[in-house]
Amino acid sequence: MKKDNLKNQYRINERIRAKEVRLVGDNMEQGVYPLSRALEIAKAQNLDLIEISPSAVPPVCRILDYQKFIYQQKKRQKEQKAKSVKIVVKEIRFGPQTDDHDYNFKLKHARNFLEEGAKVKAYVFFRGRSILFKEQGEVLLLRFANDLEDCAKVEQLPALEGKKMIIMLAPKKLGVVQKKPAKPEDSPDEQLLIN
Repeated sequence: MKKDNLKNQYRINERIRAKEVRLVGDNMEQGVYPLSRALEIAKAQNLDLIEISPSAVPPVCRILDYQKFIYQQKKRQKEQKAKSVKIVVKEIRFGPQTDDHDYNFKLKHARNFLEEGAKVKAYVFFRGRSILFKEQGEVLLLRFANDLEDCAKVEQLPALEGKKMIIMLAPKKLGVVQKKPAKPEDSPDEQLLIN
């Protein structure tokens, strides 16, 4: 379906509706031409007239091989997709009265997730009457954020959403430490030459 979508995105040859078009490209004179003249130029080179920017006045067109143009567009989209950063969000669930052993176990996992570059969504789930202990849940989440202070920053403070109290933590950007170049100490041979 994406393939058809990309091909139908651009008008070519007789599908172009404008009376005049602006031609751009490497192998031709650039300027504004009537549509019929632009089509003649494209046919003379055995190439297609492709409408690149339909919203411009007059619309911008190029003379290229259409299949090659579509291939380049797909390649460009693939490169952009590869360069985009995918954000992973890991969830950690607590109860309002989580004991220390479970807390430390989940803290260790959260630290690993943050070091891998993932965000951490920690929440306290309140079941039934335990909603009365929402202060304990908030204290637990703030303690969790405080314990991860060295490797995480708080993106969202604890907030109650339905039966969950949620806090969002993101990994800290590790600053690039630049080492100063070591000063080469003069060797005894160099000292002799200097004197």
